[in-house]
Amino acid sequence: MRNPHSNGNLRKLEADGGGEATEENGFVDGVILGLDGGATSTVCVCVPSFPFGDRFPEPLPILGRAVAGCTNRNSVGETAARDSLEQVISEALVQSGSDKSDVRGVCLGVSGVNHPSDQEKIENWIRDIFPSHVKVYVQNDAIVALASGTMGKLHGCVLIAGTGCIAYGFDGDGKEARASGGGPILGDWGSGYGIAAQALTAVIRAHDGRGAQTILTSTILKALGLSSPDELIGWTYADPSWARIAALVPQVVSCAEAGDEISDKILVDAAEDLALSVKAVVQRLGLCGKDGTASFPVVMVGGVLNANQKWDIGKEVSKRINRYFPGAQTIIPKVEPAVGAALLAMNFLSS
Repeated sequence: MRNPHSNGNLRKLEADGGGEATEENGFVDGVILGLDGGATSTVCVCVPSFPFGDRFPEPLPILGRAVAGCTNRNSVGETAARDSLEQVISEALVQSGSDKSDVRGVCLGVSGVNHPSDQEKIENWIRDIFPSHVKVYVQNDAIVALASGTMGKLHGCVLIAGTGCIAYGFDGDGKEARASGGGPILGDWGSGYGIAAQALTAVIRAHDGRGAQTILTSTILKALGLSSPDELIGWTYADPSWARIAALVPQVVSCAEAGDEISDKILVDAAEDLALSVKAVVQRLGLCGKDGTASFPVVMVGGVLNANQKWDIGKEVSKRINRYFPGAQTIIPKVEPAVGAALLAMNFLSS
């Protein structure tokens, strides 16, 4: 039987020592939904509602978590994006033992939100799902990724490099700036897609004589089960989705680790491009202070940055950022971006 906020999972939390969920021990009635919608998948978490502040329960109790498809309508179209959104919300609520009336606030961070009209359209999708009392916030996915490293506070810079890439930041007055994030056609070469697309291009150029030979050829063909570079053309255009192309990044890294000069240059250029994106945001917001040495957080998120390989793209990006700004404090978040979205919803609700 459902009990608002004190659902089955929360009762277990209480039995494990959390005590009764009341404002006195930090929790208040209702739940919060945080969603992270990247170019590949969408994650939704359901957490207990509690007042926003400097300290949170550790670990933060997750009452329900669900994963569905991409919710970037620019990538998969409106129908598929909306279906994925409804699915992931429904599954997270079911897992938590809650229903829509228990929800106090929803924060969705989604790639492809670049204009107020984008926000308005997706907000309307979510409002159609919930009762009128539920507060709805839609942000670019970079903003909730920043919140995952700053525990819900909007200050500093975030760099996301996964299938796509973007740098986004806020100063102490709430002014914001971004760099990159326009997609692979518009030059996001530090993204997983950008890295892999350059590798595919290098294979074709080596094959037709325009470029130097590279072990990317044999490595990528083996990974894809192809016998000739000529077959790459059909493979690529049969389904040119960003995530499918970006999945080849590990092959590029392994070739660079094996000493392939072309692969190494692709990764060096990617690291430089990502660091330049952070530099552009930091300088526009003045996060580094007048003398360039002020301290500020740089949250690093995404599979390209956190792959933990011998050729460590994240480490190379961090070196370059610290070369530009000695006071930059690079942060690998302790919670996933969907949790950052939930914390951001609590921040917005409290203010």
